[in-house]
Amino acid sequence: MVALYYEDFQIGQTFITKSRTVTEADIVNFAALSWDTNPLHTDREFAAKTVFGERIAHGMLGLVIHAGLSQMLGIMEGTLIAFLGMTWSFQKPIRIGDTVHVVQRVKEMRKTTKEDRGVITFDKELVNQKGEIVQKGTTTVLMARRTSGI
Repeated sequence: MVALYYEDFQIGQTFITKSRTVTEADIVNFAALSWDTNPLHTDREFAAKTVFGERIAHGMLGLVIHAGLSQMLGIMEGTLIAFLGMTWSFQKPIRIGDTVHVVQRVKEMRKTTKEDRGVITFDKELVNQKGEIVQKGTTTVLMARRTSGI
């Protein structure tokens, strides 16, 4: 997909990302990178005794996977000026072997006082292979407008 400018978006417009399967290696690598070695994620015997019955992905790993999948759309490549903020909630566990994708809808748009940029808020859902929303929230970004010359 080609990069879009602020003017190319419209409220309600929906984008769906590719899918990605979450692996044991993802969880191990994320634990090492983040230093979050909570046994719910890293200890098979401990996790088997929890309400989940098995190891699950870190909630923040799901958030990071969402970010990567969204970036792979390519719709903001070179036109994204800044990430401004987000709200996020964790609905269901992400299990080893789950395949997830992102559904992203334009929720709000507003021009700024500067002609070269505008603010867009997206509703986001991280959805597993069963169609269940495992995480959801909003992200707000500052996008270039065509008048910016980017």
